Amino acid sequence: MKPIILDTNILLDIFVFEDVRASQLRNAVLNQQIKAYSNQASAAELKDVISRPLFSLEKKRQAEIMGQWQSLSQSMEDINLEAAPWKCQDPDDQVFLDIAFTLRPSILISKDNAVLKLASRALKEGVLITPDYNAFTF
Repeated sequence: MKPIILDTNILLDIFVFEDVRASQLRNAVLNQQIKAYSNQASAAELKDVISRPLFSLEKKRQAEIMGQWQSLSQSMEDINLEAAPWKCQDPDDQVFLDIAFTLRPSILISKDNAVLKLASRALKEGVLITPDYNAFTF
């Protein structure tokens, strides 16, 4: 099975919103049926996002989410990442592209339009970028 990289917005759907559309992916992550990858920078972004007042998450719940994700994902060292040849307009999302490029062939699940715009170029390098929550089953 290909390595799976989950953008922050997908992690929000899994851990914060418990979006029904992401239920199969959520179960696969929670039951460790897939190898999902993260790194220090992507974890820091998730931590920053879930701490925003918009989500109204108590500190305890934020810590639970971070602990759960860190225990379920395979953490890569930032120093081991290869720079993807495609650059994202949003610098915060570049790390997901770099992880996916480093682990290719891989699947990056994202709903971010800036990331999705790079899908056709990434596919040539063995990286499937898709908004499909169930892409991990292919």
